[in-house]
Amino acid sequence: MLAAMDIERFITFASEAELVGLWGLGFIALAIVALLAEKRRNKHARLDRIGWVPWTAIFMVCAMIGGGLIALAAKGIAAG
Repeated sequence: MLAAMDIERFITFASEAELVGLWGLGFIALAIVALLAEKRRNKHARLDRIGWVPWTAIFMVCAMIGGGLIALAAKGIAAG
């Protein structure tokens, strides 16, 4: 319970740069999930049953957004 209270306190009093960094980490995590899903789909034996979700596009978009947000957050955190 103490850890949940610490997380809530951190999010409540975090600066905008820290919040942007958290969003960036979330997008990077989603990009990793999309990358793993694409690798799983490529290993499928039957190519006609591989699904329709564009995992590569999701990976690229999330990785670019996440990288940009983390870059902005690093600049803001370094500036104080």
